[in-house]
Amino acid sequence: MKTLYNVGKIVNTQGIKGEVRVISKTDFPEERYKKGSTLSLFQDGKLVTDLTVASHRKHKNFDILSFENHPNINDVEKYRDGILKVSEDRLTELPQNEFYLHQIVGLTVQDEEKNTIGKISEVMSPGANDVWVIERPKKKDLLIPYIEEVVLDVDLENQLVTIHMMEGLDD
Repeated sequence: MKTLYNVGKIVNTQGIKGEVRVISKTDFPEERYKKGSTLSLFQDGKLVTDLTVASHRKHKNFDILSFENHPNINDVEKYRDGILKVSEDRLTELPQNEFYLHQIVGLTVQDEEKNTIGKISEVMSPGANDVWVIERPKKKDLLIPYIEEVVLDVDLENQLVTIHMMEGLDD
């Protein structure tokens, strides 16, 4: 079975012409919501249907989508609270040193001496760079910035991240 990734949630309809308001969960809305893209709609954890994007625009904090063969509000009202997903084979190839969230969360983190520090539990994006949250046994979580000076190597094959413990990181 193909792995599917959440790209957004339909929170409401928009107007009467079959548009829906989506709270986006993707870093690539232009790619995911472009005309002709196929999205899988899930409700209560079950696949309901595949939808083809007919149009996309931004409005306030929402992505507004319409789907082929869904010309009015009555066609899309039933999709409210649905989760839009994309299959793994439709993920975009990322540039070097960029990763999808699902590739990073769960990786084991070690220092340069190969001492295990913990596992990445979350990625936060508070500002200029991402911050990786490392869950450590019997210690409080360690927050590390995703910058070259700290994250030395990300080995997806071996599920391992090597970091340099800069002074002040573990205070």
